[in-house]
Amino acid sequence: MLGINRKLEQLEKEGKIIKVGLVGAGQMGRGMVSQIENMNGMRVVITADIKVENVTNAYLKAGVREEDIVVTNSPVEASQAIQANKVVATSDSRLVTSIEEVEVVVDATGVPNIGAKIAWDSILNKKHIVMLNVEADVTIGPLLYKMANAAGVVYTGTAGDEPGCIMELYDFAEALGFEVVALGKGKNNPLNLEANPDSAAEEAARKGSSPKMLASFQDGTKTMVEMTAVANATGFLPDKVGMHGITGTVQSLPAEFRLKEDGGILENKRVVEFVNGVAPGVFAIIASDKPEVNHEMQYLKMGDGPNYILYRPYHLCSLETPLSVARASIYNEPTIAPWAGLQAETVTVAKKDLQAGDFLDSIGGFTVYGTIMKATEAKEKKAFPLGLVDTNVQLLRSVKKGEIISYDDVVQTKPSTIWNLRKMQDELLETQASIAKVEKALV
Repeated sequence: MLGINRKLEQLEKEGKIIKVGLVGAGQMGRGMVSQIENMNGMRVVITADIKVENVTNAYLKAGVREEDIVVTNSPVEASQAIQANKVVATSDSRLVTSIEEVEVVVDATGVPNIGAKIAWDSILNKKHIVMLNVEADVTIGPLLYKMANAAGVVYTGTAGDEPGCIMELYDFAEALGFEVVALGKGKNNPLNLEANPDSAAEEAARKGSSPKMLASFQDGTKTMVEMTAVANATGFLPDKVGMHGITGTVQSLPAEFRLKEDGGILENKRVVEFVNGVAPGVFAIIASDKPEVNHEMQYLKMGDGPNYILYRPYHLCSLETPLSVARASIYNEPTIAPWAGLQAETVTVAKKDLQAGDFLDSIGGFTVYGTIMKATEAKEKKAFPLGLVDTNVQLLRSVKKGEIISYDDVVQTKPSTIWNLRKMQDELLETQASIAKVEKALV
């Protein structure tokens, strides 16, 4: 099997390209457009953003000539432009998911409800969908994955994001027959559960990023969401609500990630975790019960055992997304998907005391943050999934700071795609569980 680089080079030589549609021309989207302009066999032929000037700027910064950028919301004009080897800038995301010329859609909006609609529309229109929107994935990914399979297209998370990078390590270790003890990522800033756009504003300005996005990293929400995606892909679970979140080094982690009776921190093996001190890397803790394998690992200076660490010290975010686009198009395979189903949940926690009648805001905002727990525990508590949080969710009762918000605590004041799809997913899972009980009783 040829590598992706050679496959793309082959497409280029044959005069073919993978035609990519992008929704979201923010920091992630802009980087991806520029990266793909350097690549063989692929192009972002249409990009949508609520501010169309963001799209034209993204193309111009990528080196696309101004005369080759067509600004339109017309399907006919968009198709004609793409057929003429031009690129399209639009404010209508439905154009990206519907026109025939697009083969793979990338959602780079970061907004769960918008991402849900983009994924839904893409699958219905028989297009592969690559999600940079992990918040949407952990909320309705199991449903979207099943839908995509039924439609004969690929639903996938992205290479370059931590979950995708972790999956590379996991697939490598599991294929070789190692026991995988833990999967995790580094957190690159101190956990501050009270972080909000105001407190993050100064640092965000220095970094040229969104204060809300930065706050979602600082308050731990992004970490919880990312490790929920890994849990749903692998079946690994958080060892405790919120994970342990220890501070450590690459060298110290093999000893830390042992069972408590062996001097480590774990109640169980096969866990997802995060660690302060190893950012921006991701890791897998692996082990073997074979003396010869352990001898070889020690000879290769992988440590003294019985645990060893596989560590990747970087992830290139949306700059690696084109690899997921190519993998979906060429091999019809996802980079990471919720193969294990709903195993974990990122649930909603009050960031401060909230009063009955208050409206929630959004991820990285002033009202709530997310924490990870097992899906079974979340269901018992009726815990409210973080991906359903938006400004149309109103509290029915007062909630104390640090308290998990439940479905019983909120009301949806305006319909949304992600709420509807989550309801559909919950009903599907209930049906599957009922069938499984019947089948077990009949055995």
